[in-house]
Amino acid sequence: MLANLCTPAVCTPAALRVAACAAALAGVFAAPSAQAQPKLHVEESVALSAPVGKVWQTLGSFDGLAGWHPVVAKVDITAGSNNKKGAVRSITTKDGAKLVEELLDYSASGHSMRYRVVEWPLPVSDYVSTLKVLPDGKGSRVVWSGDFVRAASAPADVDDKKAREIISGIYTSGFDGLRKALGEAAR
Repeated sequence: MLANLCTPAVCTPAALRVAACAAALAGVFAAPSAQAQPKLHVEESVALSAPVGKVWQTLGSFDGLAGWHPVVAKVDITAGSNNKKGAVRSITTKDGAKLVEELLDYSASGHSMRYRVVEWPLPVSDYVSTLKVLPDGKGSRVVWSGDFVRAASAPADVDDKKAREIISGIYTSGFDGLRKALGEAAR
């Protein structure tokens, strides 16, 4: 196909490079495209009797996950400064799994943080999550949401539904731990 783009009279090395680039841009050399994984979304929330400030004091530190999430054993800030955009946290779970997450946005006054997963053993990728605390009557509501795709390397038994269930389970178990840390009974 490249021969059709470049005749012998003008087929210099520079012309070949230009023709190759043009052909690639036109899709001549494009590999058959893989089916793109659909973007998935999970959102869970919990109503709490504690006011926004008290809830944010409990969960609002990027390095404080071990203080309220029941599966987290340890969190270390490995790059940047805690609660500052670009901070990187290394999480070790109680069963020894390792996760690395980067803080994308943080608002103490807005009671919210957004972060992305850099590395983890779960069968999802391109994961970005938001955790926020909102006023709700005399108490508060914590909303935890995430957008991601099922990893191409996910086991065959992990379909989109199962991937959503895995992330949802992380959120709801976190809410159970948060209730406990706040001294609130499960509703």
